[in-house]
Amino acid sequence: MRAYQILPGANIDGLQCVDYPDRELGAGEVRIRMHAVSLNYRDLMVASGNYLVTVDDPIIPCSDGAGEVLATGPGVTRVQKGDRVAGSFFPLWLDGAPSPEKIRHALGGDIDGMLAEEVILHEDALARIPPGLDFLEAATMPCAAVTAWNAIFVSSNHIKPGDTVLLLGTGGVSILGLQLARAAGLRTIVTSSSDDKLARARELGAHHTINYRSIPEWHDEVLHLTHNMGANVVLEVGGQGTVNRSVSAAAMGGTIAIIGGVSGFGGEVNPASLLATAKRMVGIYVGSRIMLEDVMRFADTTGVKPVIDRVFPFSQAQEAYRYMESGSHFGKVVIDVTSQG
Repeated sequence: MRAYQILPGANIDGLQCVDYPDRELGAGEVRIRMHAVSLNYRDLMVASGNYLVTVDDPIIPCSDGAGEVLATGPGVTRVQKGDRVAGSFFPLWLDGAPSPEKIRHALGGDIDGMLAEEVILHEDALARIPPGLDFLEAATMPCAAVTAWNAIFVSSNHIKPGDTVLLLGTGGVSILGLQLARAAGLRTIVTSSSDDKLARARELGAHHTINYRSIPEWHDEVLHLTHNMGANVVLEVGGQGTVNRSVSAAAMGGTIAIIGGVSGFGGEVNPASLLATAKRMVGIYVGSRIMLEDVMRFADTTGVKPVIDRVFPFSQAQEAYRYMESGSHFGKVVIDVTSQG
């Protein structure tokens, strides 16, 4: 079978399609014919060598993918041939709170990921895809949707209908967060530097939008829009360039979910700004397999359809990476493994 591999730090030009030998399935292992893989900002970090972990040998990149079970190894009981499945970002984090052991391996980070015609995973790392999601849609869920789900519904302080969620930017996590929040009856505010993207966010149901180029003190606008209450949950994806404004925009008792660092990590947060208003900052590192199952079931039940900006054939994986890198996308960038272009 064919698969892409990359040596972390080799950049996008180092992404190469190669032939991989088949191997027999071990106990508990499942062979999956991949149908779709979606990209995350994290995949660009792996390519550039700026991810949290590095390896010395080439790996198959990408954490997010969906496909069909081709064969099962000895002792497999959770899935069977023909099942539609998605892989969990952390193969060892099945449920409960994270721990060093549970997040020891991450697909496409320190171990082989999903950008291949076939992959082999342990059955415990797989979640069945509900009927309301196709392969392309399901491929967007393991990182972006789980991250948004964890930030809004798992790690926040008792979010309830009518509360406000602030979403920074219009990348995969933020747009899926917008869709999930709207489906749960939450009020949503979205920021972007693009009026066109903000218009699309409003089409998806965003209650308010803010162009942070024309309104650089956007945290004040969030307070104005919420009658000085602030946002109950903030999905902070910017990093050191935005985190203090996110703290200012959060409601008393609210949660600032630290998801990414597009502008880099670092920057000081005054502890008094949290203490005096009982705000809390929570690091969100994707989530468990149970969270993946929960968010896919929620999407299936509520009719949420992940926004897919563009689909590339398997032969154009480098082009998909470059499009992701350009920042032109709104929602998710997906590679159709079954299409050769």
